[in-house]
Amino acid sequence: MSDIEIRDDRAAGRLEALGADGEVVGRIEYFVLDAPERALVPVHTIVEPAHEGQGIAGSLARELYGIAAREQVPVAPLCPYVVKWAARHPEEAPAADPELLRAAKAWLAAHPGRF
Repeated sequence: MSDIEIRDDRAAGRLEALGADGEVVGRIEYFVLDAPERALVPVHTIVEPAHEGQGIAGSLARELYGIAAREQVPVAPLCPYVVKWAARHPEEAPAADPELLRAAKAWLAAHPGRF
């Protein structure tokens, strides 16, 4: 996975993997939950077909958890890929509180056009 840069576009709700030419080759779409506590909530992980199998999705998930750790907030994963990645990397991805997951699902249901 050489020459990949990861950029957090918080305003757009995207953590993006950029190729050497600056094109977006993968992304995690997420939102920031404010209540019952602040948390990052990944909803979708997408890697462009030409770049699949290069570890981009895993690098994005690892960086999302790294951002959360630096900001001292939990991750409440709703994205199936991030849920599986977190289960395989418990040392990097602390389990989310069930109440936080319920709140994240409720927020997503209340904002159907967002994702």
